[in-house]
Amino acid sequence: MHLSPTMQKYVLHWGEMGTRWGVNRTVAQIHALLFLANAPLPAEDIAETLGVARSNVSTSLKELQSWGLVRISHLAGDRRDHFVALQDVWEIFRVIMEGRKRREIDPTLTVLRDCAMNANNDVDLEAATRAKMEQVLAFMEMLSATYEDYKRLPPATLKRMLKMGGTVAKFLGTDDKDGN
Repeated sequence: MHLSPTMQKYVLHWGEMGTRWGVNRTVAQIHALLFLANAPLPAEDIAETLGVARSNVSTSLKELQSWGLVRISHLAGDRRDHFVALQDVWEIFRVIMEGRKRREIDPTLTVLRDCAMNANNDVDLEAATRAKMEQVLAFMEMLSATYEDYKRLPPATLKRMLKMGGTVAKFLGTDDKDGN
């Protein structure tokens, strides 16, 4: 597949951003390439287009499939697997957020809850330290609950909410007396 200069810039930047988000550069570049592609691509074309090893492409495609961001597609008359990325940006965002919650937030909540239970019996734990741990747990639980509420909203509603931006904050005011 031929990449125009703009496509190449997009794919390279997506790879750079991926590394900042904790995603392997090649995984992110393949995701960007498949997102921009207007037809499913076989692994060989992906490897050739990006100039990476075929084995690296295979591993990266498996990771993207495990996230639910890429799926296999078959073309009539071609026995190879072809790959296509999700095309709806709202669905991509939802899938990534769900995956990150499952891989990062949920295990953290489990440990924080365990620490909260153990804190009551830990005689060496100062009250101020216990309070800090409780604050983090409360914050993470609120964040998780908010995500659960928002993930059920249709994309059109989320889009309207995002467009409202600071309008909601102005409506609610800045009264933050209790810090919660």
